[in-house]
Amino acid sequence: MMKEKVEMALNKIRPSLQAEGGDVELVNVTPEGVVKVRLTGACSGCPMSQMTLKMGIERMLKKEVSEVKEVVAV
Repeated sequence: MMKEKVEMALNKIRPSLQAEGGDVELVNVTPEGVVKVRLTGACSGCPMSQMTLKMGIERMLKKEVSEVKEVVAV
């Protein structure tokens, strides 16, 4: 259930990442609320990717899915 909510929230974020040549792929959601994602395309090598992950993706996911505690890149 939580994985589906996270995927729906990521679908809202994807267009802005894709506009910059990148994307995000959901790898796993743990029962503890840790979301594991893989940044792809331009995002994978971007020096700003950590900021995108924490200030963009993590903030949005926490807002959309209250069970999310942290987002980490794998």
